[in-house]
Amino acid sequence: MAGRINQRLEELQITIPQAQQPKVAKIKGWSIIDTTLYISGMIPQWEGDVRFIGKVGEDFSIDEGREAARLSALNVLAQASVALDGDFDRIKQIAKVSGFVNCAPDVTEVAAVVNGASELFLDIFGERGAHARIAVGATTMPIGVAVEIEAIMEIET
Repeated sequence: MAGRINQRLEELQITIPQAQQPKVAKIKGWSIIDTTLYISGMIPQWEGDVRFIGKVGEDFSIDEGREAARLSALNVLAQASVALDGDFDRIKQIAKVSGFVNCAPDVTEVAAVVNGASELFLDIFGERGAHARIAVGATTMPIGVAVEIEAIMEIET
């Protein structure tokens, strides 16, 4: 039987992509210590196809940046799915989200871009998706992507 969160994903017509191994860095996509799940920074890709390469404010609008953040957050959930054997109901709380935006120097709406990730977590998890957050503008990102999102979650063991 599908869990509550999987049912919510169906209601929202949200598909989680397959988790991808990090391409550039020699790191793990996730790590669990006690009741904390750490998800490495995820980029906007779909099934290994990297999207949104470029800068917000030059190559992409704020709204397109928000979509890149949402796609990156879907990849965060892909990693969480692997870590939790597909049981999203084990996520007690999205504790913290960090968002990094590859943006033009005059872009000050970095938080609006990272909202694409935050809103996704809230839509799916409700109050359990409410989190602390940082949103940072950067001059460059791995392989030139527009956004990278990482998360820390409290989980049931």
